[in-house]
Amino acid sequence: MYNYLDFEKPVQDLEGQILELKRLADNGQAVDVTEEISRLEKRSKDALRDIYKALTPWQKAQVARHSDRPHCLDYVKTLFTDFTPLAGDRAFGDDHAIVSGFARFRGESVALIGQEKGSDTQTRLKHNFGMAKPEGYRKAVRIMELADRFSIPVISLVDTAGAYPGIGAEERGQAEAIARSTSACLGLKVPSISVIIGEGGSGGAIAIATANRVYMLEHAIYSVISPEGAASILWHDSTRAKDAATNMKITAQDLLELRIIDGIIPEPLGGAHRGVEAVMKATGDQIGRALSELVSSKADFREQRREKYLAIGRHL
Repeated sequence: MYNYLDFEKPVQDLEGQILELKRLADNGQAVDVTEEISRLEKRSKDALRDIYKALTPWQKAQVARHSDRPHCLDYVKTLFTDFTPLAGDRAFGDDHAIVSGFARFRGESVALIGQEKGSDTQTRLKHNFGMAKPEGYRKAVRIMELADRFSIPVISLVDTAGAYPGIGAEERGQAEAIARSTSACLGLKVPSISVIIGEGGSGGAIAIATANRVYMLEHAIYSVISPEGAASILWHDSTRAKDAATNMKITAQDLLELRIIDGIIPEPLGGAHRGVEAVMKATGDQIGRALSELVSSKADFREQRREKYLAIGRHL
């Protein structure tokens, strides 16, 4: 059984009936129910397809935040080999919200930076729900500087509601750390690829996502502020997050149309959590194609990045 979202209730009811029939059949308490199970499975699949064919931006935000959705470390374990993590910013300490190090992607050396939210209470607390502190962004800068020095491409996996806004983080220079990380991203002389796998929240995401190629999973979101935060500012009412999500153009489809991202990675029907292997393969294939194109182009990657971001908003 999955953790169902509010708008998935029709599917939840049907899949509940299917599980109950299968349980009765396994216990020998029912006549042959194979035909009935097949009929309900078809109805369930059709209902899921109808729901996901017409998702609103707010519903996409809920899918992007789904607790069962694969996170950064899941992608690291599946898509990369020989991952060697690097810890600490050489100034204050380590930040587990940012996962970084060097690895091999399909045999090629890459520098890897990602944001990990955690998958249960213990890991969510350890990784601070994916909200990085200044030392996390300074660690990311360390990795980028090493990648530049040794001519290693950089891949980033973005999944954060935003940078951590705590008092301690502000005292240690959160804004400056984000700015320097963004600057380091833009200044890389090596190719860089970023994939938004869940939430891309504000400067906390941009700090590691200003890449030559930026991709989003089909149901991921990318925005300057959360829908709840925008609703609180605009209408002093966080319950109007649904309206804010619609107005903010936070979905992959909207951002591709606005030329802010370079492509959309398809997700299985029902979201990435319903087909983890499929979404991993699609993400790996997209990274592989982009990396191959960038490396073979022998372009000035810093200049290419400059032109890409200066052009945003000029050709609408």
